[in-house]
Amino acid sequence: MKTGIIFISFFLFTAAAFPLEPDEILIIANSDSAQSVQLAKYYCKERLVPKENILTLSLGKNLDYEISRDDYNKKIVEPVRNKLLDPQFFKIRCLLTTYGVPARVGGRGTLKGYEEELKLLKQRLDEKKNLLTKNKQDVLEFPKEQRKEIEQQILIIQTNIDRIEGRETGASADSELTIVLSGDYELYRWQVNPLANRFLPETTRILMVSRLDGPSFEIAKGLIDKAIRAEKKGLTGTAYIDSRFSESPKGRQDSLFKKYDDSLLALAQMLREKSNLLVVEEKTPALFEPNQCPDTAIYFGWYSLQKYIDSFKFVDGAIGVHIASFEAVNLRDANSTQWCPAMLTRGVTATIGAVAEPYLSAFPDPKDFVEHLLDGDCLVEAYAKTNPFNSWQMVLIGDPLYKPFKSPR
Repeated sequence: MKTGIIFISFFLFTAAAFPLEPDEILIIANSDSAQSVQLAKYYCKERLVPKENILTLSLGKNLDYEISRDDYNKKIVEPVRNKLLDPQFFKIRCLLTTYGVPARVGGRGTLKGYEEELKLLKQRLDEKKNLLTKNKQDVLEFPKEQRKEIEQQILIIQTNIDRIEGRETGASADSELTIVLSGDYELYRWQVNPLANRFLPETTRILMVSRLDGPSFEIAKGLIDKAIRAEKKGLTGTAYIDSRFSESPKGRQDSLFKKYDDSLLALAQMLREKSNLLVVEEKTPALFEPNQCPDTAIYFGWYSLQKYIDSFKFVDGAIGVHIASFEAVNLRDANSTQWCPAMLTRGVTATIGAVAEPYLSAFPDPKDFVEHLLDGDCLVEAYAKTNPFNSWQMVLIGDPLYKPFKSPR
């Protein structure tokens, strides 16, 4: 199913061209929540964003974390697009969603008009599976290559079934909003982020998106205050990097795990060479133990799925990212053991997480992300340039204008 988007062919947008300015941010607030509107106004005051850059939408008093696909299109996409198509707001490059705005969008459901194709695909799938099952019972099995070919056919058929039935079409609301003006796209899994791949079609306008949110209004508001305090002196403290598989060759055989593990190792080395932060590494399958990490300025590591380890004492301005699935599913639950809400409750200033299963390849490369910050990019610019996919599961939480390092290295 394609979503119709209006092209703006005369507007070539690139996040790399100029630093993000306050008047280039559009703040989205829930008009049914006094706290959401208050947060938007507070951000305008503290970051000198024009008040007319607040877009209030009626999204309910319950502060729902998830919104249906139909309601998302009607209540969020349409008014946001109309605002951005107003010549007064052509300059907007960044959207900032606030506490009270849904963070997750439901799936689109089964495509209409594909009933017969779906029926045939399911028949073919059963035939292929039965072929393999019967073959296992025979004395002579298929040759390995023939069996592998049938398994590949099963995978392709199942993928087509999933696409028609609308599986994996839910997403982070913020991730969907990055391409609200980008053209037609199919709602199935993800869209490659042109900014991260340094490729930008002439008719593409990609928006940067960040979120001020968390287990409470006070925590969301604190993300602004801590970022501003940290900027006044520059981020100081210790960087804790947990590369996990560095001393476990078996765990590094998978190429994608190796890619991210190598990036964590490179991040630690880069911070030693190009920042004033003390760097502490954990290179074994163990995690940092409780209360082991005072003065945490940066944390990147893995892998404790939805089981936060209370290891860190975060300084103002701290950035913490745990590379694991589902860590932002319960973002507004102060008692959650997921890493994003737990770190926010304990004082982290910025984090990245997933509102559903994102797969490992969806995470920004740790070393590249931090390197952009060291080069003087603000938080949302660094994320936009390293986030692999749009229309997918990841969410950036923090003040988009936050610059943790006082000046480019």
